[in-house]
Amino acid sequence: MSTAKQIKEKVSSFDEGTTFKYDQLGIDNSEYGAATKAIERLISNDVVKRISKGLFYKPKKSLFGDLKPNEEQLLKPYMYEGNNRIAYITGLSLYNRMGLTTQVPKTVTLACNKKRINTEIDSLKVKSVKSYVDPTDENIRFLEILDAIKDFKKIPDLDIDSAIGHLQDRIRDLSNTDRNKLITFALQYPPRVRALLGALLTDQEFNSAFPKLKNSLNPLSSYEFGSLSSSLSTAQNWNIV
Repeated sequence: MSTAKQIKEKVSSFDEGTTFKYDQLGIDNSEYGAATKAIERLISNDVVKRISKGLFYKPKKSLFGDLKPNEEQLLKPYMYEGNNRIAYITGLSLYNRMGLTTQVPKTVTLACNKKRINTEIDSLKVKSVKSYVDPTDENIRFLEILDAIKDFKKIPDLDIDSAIGHLQDRIRDLSNTDRNKLITFALQYPPRVRALLGALLTDQEFNSAFPKLKNSLNPLSSYEFGSLSSSLSTAQNWNIV
């Protein structure tokens, strides 16, 4: 099968609104020259549109014309290598989605362990920070909770009572097996994250959190999160001030 036909069939299999890069077309490096020509032909036939250099999308048709991909689709090519996730959305975009802040950031932050991601996609600015754990599709729900705890003091417009409630709800929805996974990932985060997670878990009487998290902390250290005592009665037991 020719490279052009292979790419045409691959693009045809994509859902409308899907974004992609060359490395998602299943071609060898030696075929990139032919692939470039094939993509240009698809662009001229209005099958594919270019967002930026090396980034394309299959437009979704509507009565008002072609619709651009949503933010998640725009970011997807930077969050995966092939079918493997390498990054996830964190920072203000995540905390806004979690209901912890009303602020909408001008720059989206991706957490990634493999490479630095600093780019602009259409009008969307993207930067990256190093993740504490290699992200996968299965573990990002745990990493999101831990990131929110890590940045708790820095989240703008944070209402402490409401934020503790949101975090408690997320943790409460986890099975006991998943709570133990959350603890395992937390051990790779800074001590203040382990302390607040311990307080949240023991507040829910999930006491298996106590030995693993408590033993990972320096008993002489304290962790400043602001006034949490009215929102979280177990905070003092974890040296949270």
